[in-house]
Amino acid sequence: MASERQGRSLIITSNRAPSDWYPLFPNPVVAESLLDRLINTSHQVIMNGPSYRPNKRPKNPVDKPPTT
Repeated sequence: MASERQGRSLIITSNRAPSDWYPLFPNPVVAESLLDRLINTSHQVIMNGPSYRPNKRPKNPVDKPPTT
């Protein structure tokens, strides 16, 4: 099965460091095996800076006075 993946790309994004992924798996042996294969052959791009999410949020509509 590993030979089928060889030469293909896979992009994984996360807001956690790879070292923080281990507790996400219930079995530490499986976590070590999977993350070892994933991390050792990866190219990590670490992006620091402000989030773009606040810029993409819809603007609050102008508050209308309550009608009575």
